[in-house]
Amino acid sequence: MSNKKTKKEMFNEILAIVKDNEELGDFIKHEIELLDKKSANKRATKTQTENIGYKAEIKSVLTENGATVTEIQGKSEILAGLSNQRVSALLRQMVESGEVIKTVDKKKSYFAIATVEGD
Repeated sequence: MSNKKTKKEMFNEILAIVKDNEELGDFIKHEIELLDKKSANKRATKTQTENIGYKAEIKSVLTENGATVTEIQGKSEILAGLSNQRVSALLRQMVESGEVIKTVDKKKSYFAIATVEGD
């Protein structure tokens, strides 16, 4: 994972450095406003919207015992139409967000719903 800073973070750092220069400060504040407007107008793409539905379907077919990508696709007509790579990518995103856990047994990956302690 990279520690790259966003444009907004960089502009805020520059703003702190040039605080004595009103003209530069105004310019940077304007750039930050433009970035805020741009991010406020962003909508999810068609693929991102579809992926939300696919992730919900993955959660509905997953068990606490765990299942492989192929098993997950076999339990759902919706997911069966997707490539193995796409389902794997969605599962990787879900693992990163903590919704799903991944375990590896003899080079085979199993995915299961992440449970909250105390459930």
